[in-house]
Amino acid sequence: MTLDNLLARSLETIEADPIIIEKLLTAAAVNIKNSAIAELSNENRFDIGYKAIMLLANAALQSNGFRTLTSKPGHHQTMIQTLPKTVGLDIDRMIELDALRKKRNITDYSGVFWST
Repeated sequence: MTLDNLLARSLETIEADPIIIEKLLTAAAVNIKNSAIAELSNENRFDIGYKAIMLLANAALQSNGFRTLTSKPGHHQTMIQTLPKTVGLDIDRMIELDALRKKRNITDYSGVFWST
């Protein structure tokens, strides 16, 4: 798979904007810091950490001249599963991140938070 193979299905091309990419990276750094606040519940810390993952994956895509089509379902999955192409992420690590995405969906749509 290449990123070009996903055009019009789940990605579109853009001109990479260094200012937007920097804002995404800054927001991710804030979220990573906030996810370490011990006074927050595990659920909120997880949500904040997950948001950081999405911000970083989005920055990676945009740095490569792409963004997800948010009008179509699966844009979080696309952002995570393109990380091996955008930043050379190891496939095993990508699988772990995708498992977090799935657990986040279960929590968001069922209200049940998992503990492991």
